[in-house]
Order: sequence, then C-alpha cells, then structure tokens
Amino acid sequence: MTLPILYNCPPSGNCYKVRLFAALTGIELDIQDVDLVAGAHKTAAFTALNPWQQVPVLQDGETVIWDSQAILVYLAEKYGKTDWWPADPATRAAVIEWLSVSVNEIQHGPADARLVKLFDYPLRYDDAVRNSQRTLKVIDQHLSTQKWLSADRPTIADCAAYPYLALAPEGDIALDPYPSLRRWIDNMEKLPGYVPVDH
Repeated sequence: MTLPILYNCPPSGNCYKVRLFAALTGIELDIQDVDLVAGAHKTAAFTALNPWQQVPVLQDGETVIWDSQAILVYLAEKYGKTDWWPADPATRAAVIEWLSVSVNEIQHGPADARLVKLFDYPLRYDDAVRNSQRTLKVIDQHLSTQKWLSADRPTIADCAAYPYLALAPEGDIALDPYPSLRRWIDNMEKLPGYVPVDH
C-alpha cells in the first residue's frame, strides 16, 4: 500500500499539527521534507501541488490537500478516527470553531511572534504580542472549565491549536500567567504517541 505523502518542513507548526495527529492516532505517512531555504516550495512541481507555495501538503493518490486544518479533517475522516473528529453536529461545530481560532487568533498572536523572533519575518512584533495576550487569556479562561478544547476528549482541534500555543515561548510570549493553558499543554504531552516538534 502506498502511504500518503506529507510534504513537510520540520520547524513549521502547521506541518507539526499533521505529524502530531498522525503520531497520536497511528496513521502512517511518507514524510518528505521541503527545503524552503533553497526555494523548493517555489518550483513548478511543488506549485502544481499547492499554488500558494506553502507547506504542508498532503498527497494521497490523486487527492491533494494543502491546508493543515483540511489535512487533519481528511485524515480523521478517511481513517475513521471518530474520537478525534466527532460526528454529532454540536461537537463537530465546536471542533471547527477551534480550527478557525488556530488559523486566526493563534496564528496572528503566538505564531507571528515566533516567526519574528526565530525567523526574522517582517511582521509587527508589538501587534503579535498584543494579540497573544488577548488570545491566551481567552483560551486559558476556556480551559479553566474543561480539560480539552472542544469535547470531553482530545480532538483534531487540540492538535491544530497545540503547536503554536506550546511554542509561544519561542516568540518570547510567556505562558506563566496561564495555568489552565499550561495544564492543557501538559495533558497533550502525556498522550500516548506524542511526538515533539522538530527544529
């Protein structure tokens, strides 16, 4: 059987979301690193897979998916991981809410701060810090009343949100003021099959 190919960049939190979910659920992937520094994501071959010239990209036979949240949904659906992608409408909607938070509030807060500090991206660091403070406060409050983001168990929402929240200190965003968030991070790291981000 040919494994789905994950076009990956090790330090990318968005790629890590997919690797983490696969590790936690035992889904085998053929992980192929893309050399972004060398511009491999801008080649004609890669652009044919993803016109946005970004990773991650999942290629599963004729199926090509290039958004990390969409990849999580696809893998959970295809491999029947119903604990991670619940079918009931209310819980599924809650999962989708957090997938959206991951690419909006979390991206424009802790993720952007990390991009500035680690990779010297031309973003406004002050804006990233301000966004992070608001976002982390809301998430910490949410997690003060429940163990996981969207259900009574971990879902793909937790996999989507975890990387850039856990990596916030790499953008000089302190997690000390957010005890419920730190407890959730610890719970994620205790899950069987957990793997850390590559650097």
